[in-house]
Amino acid sequence: MAPSEDVPDITITCEACGTDTTVPFPDVEDTIEAHNERQHDGEPVAEIDPAVKSRLQDLLAEEMGLFD
Repeated sequence: MAPSEDVPDITITCEACGTDTTVPFPDVEDTIEAHNERQHDGEPVAEIDPAVKSRLQDLLAEEMGLFD
């Protein structure tokens, strides 16, 4: 996928490995799944950075009008 100004990068963190990585939004799910399969026998350890996840949830709720 070619870089685009319209596609944000999302930080993925794995506390068990002590790693952070930033990937384009469309690659988040596959990257997390691949990391967890490779490093943690499929256990859901790596995740979107909690601060980023919280902000995304707030933006989605605002867009859906849930704060009105």
